Amino acid sequence: MKRKTLFFGLLTGLLVTFPVMAVMYLAHQVFGAPFAPYDIFNWLSGMLPGPVVTFGIDLIIDTLRFFGMNVASTAKTAERLIALGLFSIIGALGGGIHFYLARYTKLNNKIITLMTVLIAGAPIIILSLIEGETTFSPAGHFLWLGMNFLVWGWAVNGVHRQFQVVSAEIEEDIRQSETSDVQKISRRTFLITLGGTSAAITVIGAGLGSLLGAEEEPELESDIEETPPELPLFPLPNANDPVVPVPGTRPEYTPLEDHFRVFIGLEPLDIDEKSWRLPITGLVNRPLLLTLDELRSNYPARHQFVTLRCISGRVGTNLISTTLWTGASLQDILADADIQEEGRYLILTCGDGYYETINLNLITKDPRIMLVYNWDGKPLPKDHGFPLRVWIPDVYGMKQPKWITGIEVVNHFQDGYWVERGWDIFARVNTTSVIDTVAVRSIIERDGQRLIPIGGIAYSGARGISKVEIQVDEGEWQQAQLREPLSETTWVIWRFEWPYQEGRHTFSVRCYEGDGTPQILEKSRLRPRGATGMHSVEKDI
Repeated sequence: MKRKTLFFGLLTGLLVTFPVMAVMYLAHQVFGAPFAPYDIFNWLSGMLPGPVVTFGIDLIIDTLRFFGMNVASTAKTAERLIALGLFSIIGALGGGIHFYLARYTKLNNKIITLMTVLIAGAPIIILSLIEGETTFSPAGHFLWLGMNFLVWGWAVNGVHRQFQVVSAEIEEDIRQSETSDVQKISRRTFLITLGGTSAAITVIGAGLGSLLGAEEEPELESDIEETPPELPLFPLPNANDPVVPVPGTRPEYTPLEDHFRVFIGLEPLDIDEKSWRLPITGLVNRPLLLTLDELRSNYPARHQFVTLRCISGRVGTNLISTTLWTGASLQDILADADIQEEGRYLILTCGDGYYETINLNLITKDPRIMLVYNWDGKPLPKDHGFPLRVWIPDVYGMKQPKWITGIEVVNHFQDGYWVERGWDIFARVNTTSVIDTVAVRSIIERDGQRLIPIGGIAYSGARGISKVEIQVDEGEWQQAQLREPLSETTWVIWRFEWPYQEGRHTFSVRCYEGDGTPQILEKSRLRPRGATGMHSVEKDI
């Protein structure tokens, strides 16, 4: 009997939690109300030990890759599903506690309901108040979540009372009919009714919420071999280069809506430009408090085509994109702040709780390092760091935080957010080359020979690419054509035309940095310095 009571309690808690989450999500999209499932997940990701967090990230990426899914566009969706799952488990446990207390204690139902709400809801409300980002005031935040949990507790209690009525009727029917068929039918009807009601409310709430928030979601990736890439509104510096990308090669310039997005929370921050200020404090003789307009107008704008790569990406990853970055040189800004002699490092803090340290010697040597306010000639998109992020050549994205809210000059080094969680302190980009396509549908006829174009990218941070070579099966390495890169800090598009041979073949690629240094072909584990290894694909021709 205890198992049956606990089972129905867990199931009730779960089914009641679904519509409550859906209503919370709808209010989150319409009014900016706090959404507790995301707040819990964000708190856990910040509090758990680094190895646990990175294990979770690896597990998500490996799972998506196993099922052939696009990591760049689905990783956040996977994290959000985990957040919803965690919240659902809490709701199920709350329902189980309620049913158990009501069945095996003599406490009043109202007291049990209040206890259940406090046990399940109070910790979540506290965490959400600490961690959550919302347009609500703290009082409104508390009242909104408190109301949701009270409704949840009232619904669980109501279902339990109805469950008691059904159970009593079942026992009476069993005594009269001397069969258990009535018991099965009655309980089945009860569960179907409860599940149907839960599903209806959940679908309506979640569906409206998704519809209202659809503009913030990335578009689905289309068939790249058949859809021409979208070009920016300005001419590219290599537009006249004779080396044409092979159909199926990723776009040389990434449309903003397709640029990969990685951030530590489940949702991007929404920072108000009018109230935002950038304080530059610490070991400076002239502390600054800059508006975005002052950054744009007081300092010469720098423009740089940049390829950004995530350290979590495996060999062949799509967590890599290219766009035009515009901002103000940190050298110019710090000159106005007049750094004191003992100043050694900048500590950047961000609105989402992220932080990173930059060595001042690096800034002194490289005027390209800048505080960025535009991408693609337009203000930074909200989900890419509006109003301000930093760019540092030759390092992974983990060293280039977004939503910057403060800069402090200090004389000591402090590990950054991901360094504390086990990633490399320098995070220098590893040289990589990737085969994007073996374009069997774009065979070329030339001088009586059939050629299959093969294409992809090569990238080495700010160190350039001097050569790309292709190997087919166990044959000799042959040099590919290189398209002029958009800048010294972007990837290079390469092209190779292979004489057609029917059968199944293995194609491999390797590249060399600008000074002739070969890429590392040995496969390494991802953490702490990022993946290395040779990219290969098999294809039936």
